Amino acid sequence: MTIKSQKNLRDAIIFDMDGTLWDAVATYTLAWNEYFKKQGMDTVLSKADLDALMGLEEAQFLEKVLPEMTSESRKSCYQEVIELQYDLIDEIGGRIYPGVKEYLEKLSNYYKLFIVSNCPKDTIKHFMKFAQIEHLITDSLAHGQNYKAKHENISSLVHSYHLKNPVYVGDTHGDMLQSRIASVPFVFMSYGFGACDDFDRSFASFEAFALYYLNA
Repeated sequence: MTIKSQKNLRDAIIFDMDGTLWDAVATYTLAWNEYFKKQGMDTVLSKADLDALMGLEEAQFLEKVLPEMTSESRKSCYQEVIELQYDLIDEIGGRIYPGVKEYLEKLSNYYKLFIVSNCPKDTIKHFMKFAQIEHLITDSLAHGQNYKAKHENISSLVHSYHLKNPVYVGDTHGDMLQSRIASVPFVFMSYGFGACDDFDRSFASFEAFALYYLNA
């Protein structure tokens, strides 16, 4: 057993995606506006509009974006938007935060790494492919796969992989609440989309976070 493993009892890090590992909201916004244009609609969203909605579950998100539609119409519309988003992620991706690719590689030598996000079914897969980090992530769960709350998906991974002492890393107050429900310590990334004053640890950059856990 190495000195590091004697000191550090944590065995896994579960990451949120948007606002924690990257910012692809400009790409998501482009997909929405392409859809509205194709439908002959006058609606135009800004990145700031979607920034404020990051982290919401699908039903809550769609209620904000498409308030005039029925729930069924929203879902039908969203499926078309999602396909546009996948294509655009593959084509132009998003802004991966500084240090993410470099330090995930190093962290994977000491921890099992996971991603849990409230995104559509395959967005995590497209993100990982764009970022070229598929080989570093043990598993992931998206809200669009099972429509379960984030705390349920965090708990699912904890139980499936028999994790003893994981942390959840996110960027919003909602991430904190879901982490608390799952009884998993919460690490807040203050550079993301939200604000939070209840956390176990907080970091202003991915590098600072990674260096802490690499030297814990």
